[in-house]
Amino acid sequence: MNDKTIATHNGNFHADDVFSIAALKNIFTSFTLIRTRDLEIIAKADIVVDVGGEYAPDAGRFDHHQRGGAGERENGIPYSSFGLIWQKYGLEICQGNQDVANSVDAGLVSTIDAIDCGYAEGVTKGINKGISLSQTISMFNPTWQEDCHFDTCFDEAVNFASRVLTRFIASANGGISAKEIVAKAIENAEDPRVIVLEKYTPWKRTVHALSEEALYMIYPSGSGQWRIQTVPVELGSFEDRKPLPKQWAGLSDKALKDETGIDDAMFCHNGLFIAGAESFESTMKMASIALQA
Repeated sequence: MNDKTIATHNGNFHADDVFSIAALKNIFTSFTLIRTRDLEIIAKADIVVDVGGEYAPDAGRFDHHQRGGAGERENGIPYSSFGLIWQKYGLEICQGNQDVANSVDAGLVSTIDAIDCGYAEGVTKGINKGISLSQTISMFNPTWQEDCHFDTCFDEAVNFASRVLTRFIASANGGISAKEIVAKAIENAEDPRVIVLEKYTPWKRTVHALSEEALYMIYPSGSGQWRIQTVPVELGSFEDRKPLPKQWAGLSDKALKDETGIDDAMFCHNGLFIAGAESFESTMKMASIALQA
């Protein structure tokens, strides 16, 4: 397992070959990496990535440059070497969690595939706005003014990509775990309009997917107090299903306590989308008042 030889092309590198090697580092704790276009050396390698003109996963061949490519997703995005590697090893890298593997594929792998294959426009809107991750990887290549070796720069790029991949998997796993927690909170809510989370977890996507009734989310803040937050009418919207009472706008401390009659009320944002109190019970009182407003 650990005496594998992995080959990829030398010279200028891109996000697909860099992330492929970063992914393989999660499978093989150590291996010999050779960057070459020498076909004799490539033929002897155990795994070949982004070079060699062959896609045969069972034989360890993961190129997509051959005539006809190496297949495409249902949405039409062709696979680059990273997508091919992810098809074979992604589930294992994500410790058998198919939902996480799918999330990483949708959010990271397919975007890199699209850019590498020149298929970004019209398929994944917006991925060329600003600097992309693929462009960031490309900037690890030495410029004409630098006396750097491509292989050294490639290793630096792989280390960077490994960290990005690790965090992307962690983020995907966190999002999926949050979905389960929020779904349970919706199911257990005494009032379907007020959803209580025992600890803060990302909730908006799940609430919009599962509840048309939810108006307010109640959760503890990181500093120990509690928050009430409105549910927007749709993801990304600044319009809420039911804003907090307009007379609370911008009030804090004594002014908010006097207005609400809640002795530990803390603040209400001027935008009427979030407010807070010291205790859970008081935050629930805020919800009760807001529902009747």
